[in-house]
Amino acid sequence: LRSAGGAGGGLVQPGGSLRLTCAASGRTWSTAPMGWFRQAPGKERGFVAVDSLGGTRTYYADPVNGRFTISRDSAGNTVYLQMNSLKPEDTAVYYCAAREYTGSGLYRRGGQYHYWGEGTLVTVSS
Repeated sequence: LRSAGGAGGGLVQPGGSLRLTCAASGRTWSTAPMGWFRQAPGKERGFVAVDSLGGTRTYYADPVNGRFTISRDSAGNTVYLQMNSLKPEDTAVYYCAAREYTGSGLYRRGGQYHYWGEGTLVTVSS
């Protein structure tokens, strides 16, 4: 999985927006659940959002629900994380992840994913 941060190089002011992109290759990923996780400094990696069944099922962690949106392109091989109304506590390294198998589950544990992107730093600061 190849992760790429959105415009601005990953630094954004509080209240701003950023879109993360993760491109998967090597096979068709449209039917495999894909998710985003994040790891803040000094904390464990935690769940952010998951997209299953090509976007027909999504689930968000409570701290980001209503502010972040996970989606995919039409081919299903690229997953996005649109982040709005960013807060300083959203500062973290963000990772995309994908499961090996197809499915409709809304997987929220890191151990349930088989492939990971290299991580993209998002810093929310004035």
